[in-house]
Amino acid sequence: MTDTQHAVSLAVTDVTIDDEFWNPRLENNREVTIEYQYDQLEESDCLENFRRAAEGADGGFEGMWFADSDAYKWLEAASYVLATHDDADLRRRVDEVIELVAAAQEADGYLNTYFTLEEPEKKWTNLNMMHELYCAGHLIEAAVAHHRATGESSLLEVATRLADHIDSVFDSEVDGVPGHEEIELALVKLARVTDEQRYVDLARYFVELRGHDDRLEWEFEHVEEIAGYDPDGGGIVEGARDVFYEDGEYDGSYAQAHAPFFDQEAVEGHSVRAMYYYTGVADLAAETGDEELIDHLESLWENMTEKRMYVTGGIGSSEYGERFTEDYDLPNDTAYAETCAAIGSIFWSQRLFELTGKARYADLIERTLYNGFLAGVSLDGTEFFYDNRLESAGDHHRQGWFHCACCPPNVARLLASLERYIYATGDNCLYINQYLGSEGTVTVDGIAVDIVQTTDYPWDEDVRIDVQPAEPTAFTVSLRVPDWCEEASVSVNGEPVSVPDDGYVELDREWDDDRIDATFEQRVVPVRSHPAVEDNRGRVALTRGPLVYCLEGVDHERPLGQYRIDPETTFDASFREELLEGAVTIDGEATVPDLEEWEGRLYRPDDEASSRTASITAVPYYLWDNRDPGELLVWIRAT
Repeated sequence: MTDTQHAVSLAVTDVTIDDEFWNPRLENNREVTIEYQYDQLEESDCLENFRRAAEGADGGFEGMWFADSDAYKWLEAASYVLATHDDADLRRRVDEVIELVAAAQEADGYLNTYFTLEEPEKKWTNLNMMHELYCAGHLIEAAVAHHRATGESSLLEVATRLADHIDSVFDSEVDGVPGHEEIELALVKLARVTDEQRYVDLARYFVELRGHDDRLEWEFEHVEEIAGYDPDGGGIVEGARDVFYEDGEYDGSYAQAHAPFFDQEAVEGHSVRAMYYYTGVADLAAETGDEELIDHLESLWENMTEKRMYVTGGIGSSEYGERFTEDYDLPNDTAYAETCAAIGSIFWSQRLFELTGKARYADLIERTLYNGFLAGVSLDGTEFFYDNRLESAGDHHRQGWFHCACCPPNVARLLASLERYIYATGDNCLYINQYLGSEGTVTVDGIAVDIVQTTDYPWDEDVRIDVQPAEPTAFTVSLRVPDWCEEASVSVNGEPVSVPDDGYVELDREWDDDRIDATFEQRVVPVRSHPAVEDNRGRVALTRGPLVYCLEGVDHERPLGQYRIDPETTFDASFREELLEGAVTIDGEATVPDLEEWEGRLYRPDDEASSRTASITAVPYYLWDNRDPGELLVWIRAT
């Protein structure tokens, strides 16, 4: 841990999850999703691209020009599984894919199957859209995960050769930044596993040059010289131009290249690019100790969470450009809220927690994890949302795969590495950030400490934590009080302790096989948006604990827009074991128009229109679209 960091998250191998809520999802990810996604990589010809490149083929590339990254994210997810589960068949398949990737690598270390097959003479000419550096970043992340999981270096050697090639090309033959960030955070990971400072220096080069050079604009002015250009129209370049231009003028904000980092005052542009960029800057800050970087990252995070984020933790409100727009522009029925962006937000918040030790970042991880992220995958693990709406007339559904398939393998790699978000260690401190049944082993002040967490969270409000050091040891256990919790109680060995309104309960004592009991009271809480959020005026969303709830058409007789609720209503929350593998639903009364009096009438005076009571049932947002197709509504009209 550098002097800059306040905390280090536990490795995947240091934690074992045993949780009634999460186990079925993690097992499904291991046993169904990863196998299913491998089949999709074959059917989409993603893996065939590597075979053709290895064979020296000319042309024949299939899929999106950055499809290599889908294979790399699959390798990363599979590697996390191998780190915690002995699966001979999966190991064999991973080895086979690694052999494919290695065989496609060129003699100088370059690796990108689109360029090898289609435009070998135009490498590094279109940094805006061709995503060579983005693909390289995902290869590096996969290689680091595989090396740490298996101790083997087969994929790490491939990634290191590619990183060395990039290092030799940029700032000498080519001067520019990636249109889609990812390489920055990956290079820091590579530096940590290889102990090579030059990779941190290369990451710093990409971060510091962004917003200072005009390379990305130059490419649009010289389209005939760059990759992806089709003189007959319809090429990659032509399709990308619109999102980079505003009123005929080039605007680099789509790629966060409109201004140097410290001059950027709001989260702008393509939301996934932004999240990967800020994560990379945070990683660089951890390595360099630059406190100014951290301060500015925190201000950007505040802009996102206070003005540009959905109640689910989803981000990026516009389908046009998959991007942030302006403050409080959060439409529901056209919400984009890409699953990859939610994952990137989790990455960024995790880095900020590690840099600052502040609970608010773990709070956002929880909100996003249970809502904006988890909605991205079906219960059976074979269908996915690319974009996550908060309102639907019934025509929006998960899909098995996508032509642009970035989200499914991203979901798989986050689920496969969930262990690293639960616990962290700091200066003589153990942080408990997320509540799910698990066991971890940490070292605090040189002493091994076992920690066992037992809970039925998020359905239940009680958490038990057993702290068992190898010998009596004095240190602090920092227990997060969720930001949604209005009433919390904590005791150690039955003795109550004082609980702050938010942040962490800091339990500073000598520990020796002790027990912590915590209760985070879960109430049904209707919440409102800032008045500037136009779509949500006069509406409320129902929440309970970390979960956002929604109405589905399958549970209601009327169109969902006809229901109105009184926020002062007493709502009942109850666990229904038979529903969607078990879930707490929220039940209560609403009012709906009395339709009988409208027979033969299209209009009538307001004082003659009456209503009657009707029941509503709200289910957790992440569960929607797992039953019969139908309407969705998160923000409900209020009386």
